[in-house]
Amino acid sequence: MGSLLLLTLTLLSLAFTATLSSRAQGIKSARLLDLVLRDNTFRYYNTKKFRTAKLYPVHLPSNLSGIKVDSVRYRCGSLARYGAKIKEFKLPIGVSIQHCAERVLLVRQNLGSNWSSIYYDNYELSGYQLISPVLGLLAYNAGDDIVTSSTPFELEFHFDKIPITIDFTNTTRLANSTSSTPGIIPLCANFERDGKVTLTQQASQNVCYAKKQGHFGLVIETPLIPLKNKRESKWKLAIGSSIGAALGAFLLGLLLIAIFAKVKKKARMEELVRRAYEEEALQVSMVGHVRAPTAAGTRTVPTIEHEYNPHNYN
Repeated sequence: MGSLLLLTLTLLSLAFTATLSSRAQGIKSARLLDLVLRDNTFRYYNTKKFRTAKLYPVHLPSNLSGIKVDSVRYRCGSLARYGAKIKEFKLPIGVSIQHCAERVLLVRQNLGSNWSSIYYDNYELSGYQLISPVLGLLAYNAGDDIVTSSTPFELEFHFDKIPITIDFTNTTRLANSTSSTPGIIPLCANFERDGKVTLTQQASQNVCYAKKQGHFGLVIETPLIPLKNKRESKWKLAIGSSIGAALGAFLLGLLLIAIFAKVKKKARMEELVRRAYEEEALQVSMVGHVRAPTAAGTRTVPTIEHEYNPHNYN
């Protein structure tokens, strides 16, 4: 009986993993990515016991490579009294979490350079370029025993005076991008749930403030080519291509005409030479059993130019 139960649990675990894997392969929205990372985080917590207020890295499947997730569980009262420091995020003292009964699970996300493109594709960032990975901080309900807790749902932070601090200093892409674009000051991007992006000034170098949980990044402004110029360039390209094609066809036609005229002239000259040769050829006659060329007989009768007077020898 115990072996059958263990086999059943193993099959269910494999099926759950396969479901998460298939979902992750088709992720194209930021919201779906959050749900997949949430499910993987709670599944990871189901494997063993974890201490409260201790940060643990979450091991993700290979199809989510490039994403780094860390999680930590707090008592709601302790989090409000002492605040918290979770990697790049610093929660101030006095933070309150809506509908937090006993414990809360904080999930920190670093989407890296590849998965951050989901936010660039799903949000309107025309004219701006991400120079840091997208960082996320979300809160979920967590009972005393997270294994037996109800279905996880997201909770919301509330701040009275001091906001969340997000430090991007240790992000790798940031240092390379700012050094290559001197004089450009990055802006803080807050990716809202309604699909909008809020851009604000930095609190200090590489540091941003936020009033609630969510996803954040640093962006710089990039010059855009006006749409009118793009259309004009397309029209110019089309007209230039048409003129070039017409000119090429005209030159090709002239070349073909010249070749045809040359061939025709050569054939005419060969015909003239052949006819001249046939007209001047000697007549062929049979001499016995042999064919031999013969000249045509002359019709001119010989005449004596001077009168001949034979001498009389008698």
